[in-house]
Amino acid sequence: MEPDPSHGGVPAPLLEHRPAVEGRPPLEIHRSPRRRRSGQAALRDGRVVLRLPAGLPPAEEAAMVEELLGKVLRADARRRRGGDDALTARAHHLAERYLDGVRPASVCWSARMRHRYGSCTVATGEIRISDRLAVHPDYVLDYVLVHELAHLRVRRHDGHFHALVDRYPEVARAQGYLAGYEAGRLGAITEDPAGG
Repeated sequence: MEPDPSHGGVPAPLLEHRPAVEGRPPLEIHRSPRRRRSGQAALRDGRVVLRLPAGLPPAEEAAMVEELLGKVLRADARRRRGGDDALTARAHHLAERYLDGVRPASVCWSARMRHRYGSCTVATGEIRISDRLAVHPDYVLDYVLVHELAHLRVRRHDGHFHALVDRYPEVARAQGYLAGYEAGRLGAITEDPAGG
């Protein structure tokens, strides 16, 4: 096993426990010499259990931990929000209240959306919402749902489209939240750990 600078130049332990920090659950990390490339994670008894290949370079291991942790926490957030059925019911309620009852063919969470918060396929009436939104406030999720539902009436982002979306009273607040969230996320990604 290669020396690991994050553990004082000695190999990382095969089993490591990390306490909960900044709203994240505690981690239990199992490093297996048998694993070569992939990792696995599951939520158990309030902690995330991660199974990783042993001997990964620290940066690669940290990236794998972040990816797996994100997947587990988003899946848990989707479950706590009631899954696709609750998301569909929420969309129908918003459509009745703000968009004259327009009806999508389907509304579902998507774990594959990494760059957009939602999408609408107008031809089929299918709406997909990024599961990244499952951990954000209700008014933000509702804004994205209203935005995608409005595409069932108006395809392009023109004045008529924005007039429909603006029927939702939390538009400015949700847009501000998302802009701040993205700025913080991008700042964290580009932050120089060496302080330079």
